[in-house]
Amino acid sequence: MTKKAFQDYYPDDLSHCYGCGRLNEHGLQIKSYWDGDESVCLFAPKSYHTAIPGFAYGGLIASLIDCHSTGTAAAAKYRAENRKMDTLPALRFVTASLHVDYLLPTPLGGPLEIRGRVKTIKGRKVVVESRLIAGGNVCAQGEVVAVQIPENMIPELFKRNMDNA
Repeated sequence: MTKKAFQDYYPDDLSHCYGCGRLNEHGLQIKSYWDGDESVCLFAPKSYHTAIPGFAYGGLIASLIDCHSTGTAAAAKYRAENRKMDTLPALRFVTASLHVDYLLPTPLGGPLEIRGRVKTIKGRKVVVESRLIAGGNVCAQGEVVAVQIPENMIPELFKRNMDNA
């Protein structure tokens, strides 16, 4: 895709998450985009994401739902405020609650599609429902309660950059 992903807008100081941090060279580095009212992420699992041969590890599935949903929360909050994602102050969300239901074994060997839909936005909290699809089948679904990053989690360098904006 040529357009920027939600995660590409995260400030450098807040781009180290294992699941969605573009600056974490050992992480998943997922990319999420709007597709109408839904958000979408495509992820190609590697052979080492195995639970049992041929099937994805449940922790990977939870991580994909989690990070896609927090990215969706940030993008949705920007939309709700009629702001572009490159405007300050930057909106970054963390997980307050993650619930995942595993519906079918998730096969490896093909792309995984994660689709999210915003359920509610209220103040600093956004609730996102996401489903993980493999081979046309919904293999897992989850709900994430995402909250804007608490002030005490924001790195000092990022705070200084925000103050100078």
